Amino acid sequence: MKGKRATEEQIIGVLKESEAGAATKELCRRHGISEQTFYRWKEKYGGMEVSDARKLHALEDENRRLKHIVAELTLDNAALKGVLGKKW
Repeated sequence: MKGKRATEEQIIGVLKESEAGAATKELCRRHGISEQTFYRWKEKYGGMEVSDARKLHALEDENRRLKHIVAELTLDNAALKGVLGKKW
């Protein structure tokens, strides 16, 4: 997995190996990841199944999209208030 992004399936597979009793250092060496990456994955995906990770990813995408929409509407609203606030 070195030099590329891992999929949710791969991440959960690594975490399941860890839960099965594999040593963390050996697991990280075999999969080509740092221990920091392993613990970050464990914090985010620990105890999840693949379907749960997909749902999480979908919700994060939707949240990002909604935040973008809110930011655009806020800018539009500020621009309209600026125009309407001027005295002619």
